[in-house]
Amino acid sequence: MSDTSPSERILVIGPAWVGDMVMAQSLFMTLVQQRNNPVIDVVAPKWSLPLLARMPEVHEGIPLSVQHRELGLGKRRALGHALRVHRYDQAIVLPRSFKAALVPWFARILRRTGYRGEMRYGIINDSRRLDKRVLYRTVQRFVALGQEGDKDIAPAIPQPHLAIDSQHRQACLDKLGLNTDKPIIAMMPGAEYGPAKRWPTAYYAELAHWLVERGKQVWVFGSHKEASLGDAIAGSDDIVNLCGKTELVDVVDLLSLCEQAVTNDSGLMHVAAASGTRVIAIYGSSDPNYTPPLTDKAQIVYLNLDCSPCFKRDCPMGHTNCLNDIKPESILARIE
Repeated sequence: MSDTSPSERILVIGPAWVGDMVMAQSLFMTLVQQRNNPVIDVVAPKWSLPLLARMPEVHEGIPLSVQHRELGLGKRRALGHALRVHRYDQAIVLPRSFKAALVPWFARILRRTGYRGEMRYGIINDSRRLDKRVLYRTVQRFVALGQEGDKDIAPAIPQPHLAIDSQHRQACLDKLGLNTDKPIIAMMPGAEYGPAKRWPTAYYAELAHWLVERGKQVWVFGSHKEASLGDAIAGSDDIVNLCGKTELVDVVDLLSLCEQAVTNDSGLMHVAAASGTRVIAIYGSSDPNYTPPLTDKAQIVYLNLDCSPCFKRDCPMGHTNCLNDIKPESILARIE
């Protein structure tokens, strides 16, 4: 642990994906544990600011208004210049791209920490070697940047825990006409990455109807892009399609009411884990060792076929057996 003043200020350049932002809380928790009362600000996409507000370790979320894959040099320069007044002691850059390192450079932060990559020499001046054999998991890579030097062993990982707002949760129940008179099972049938990470929607529908027969209700969560998946699962008064009807922080609070969550490997899987609910995480083309749900309350469902993990958006074999061979009755058995 380095010597720091009580007023040490750290600027973190956050990731662009929901799941990665949840996992980044493990870094924030580590900084609080190992530094002397740091002030942690996070530069992040605008959509993530309400999520960062649920992380008590974060002092302020700072929006960066650039589109995905946009260089936005002028916007990054303007933000960096505006941040000079804060006199940050250190910047920690989680993405490995060149453009992600520009805001701390323009902000004239003296120590700029990140992994080597994409011609960042000089832009990142506390450059770390990434040994993927030691730091296999994404969250390990995040946490290691908050510590000193290159790592020969993986660091300990504190589990993310998002704060729950009970008043906001009740407002969501009222607005959406939801009740809690029956046990609730959450379902997250989407995965932004692609079909090879999505358990068949027909399986979700079959499982949902079995759960209703057993006296439970089902809430289906997802973005507006996944509304059609929710429609395909619904078909009963006790199966509610909430896809596109909730904000991310609404989902955080509503998941805290759920008995369990059945989910693909997705951003909402990590949100569910950090909300405190029990998680049944179904993996297809991805690797549960790489991005696992960070909770002791998780069950991993993964067939580990010879062709897995391929990390492809679509099955290169054309059969997607890694997901199709996980039958609904096996998930029902895990729930019960």
